[in-house]
Amino acid sequence: MISSGLNSILKLFQSGSAKQSISDIFNETVLMTLARTTSADTNIKHIELEAVQRIVKETTGEEVSLSDIRIAAKSQLFESATLDRYLGSVGKVLNLKQKISLLESVVSVIHSDERVSSREITFFNMVSDALGVTPAELMGLAITE
Repeated sequence: MISSGLNSILKLFQSGSAKQSISDIFNETVLMTLARTTSADTNIKHIELEAVQRIVKETTGEEVSLSDIRIAAKSQLFESATLDRYLGSVGKVLNLKQKISLLESVVSVIHSDERVSSREITFFNMVSDALGVTPAELMGLAITE
């Protein structure tokens, strides 16, 4: 089960090197980011929490409880730095496939309540920028020389 304490991300952020498993970092990043996505429009809906739970299972293979999602969304981790700073650190160790998977998951959570707000769009753009994913990469364009 993924730790809602987000310990692998915190260690990466504090040390600057990925001594932890990249898989653990990715799994915690998925939980952290999707949990925060639920509050991007300031109105957390139960359907969004259920979407996060389903998408975390599909993306990471890990189970996560609704209470762990709520804990991750309001983690004390964010008292020491903003989400975009954590994602900037994580973006240095995740591969492009993992980053795109995370961004696709964010879109799925945003669409789960069948409406998209400007705050959610701003949130998505922040996540993409923080991870260092370009618009070309988002669209599947890569140099094939």
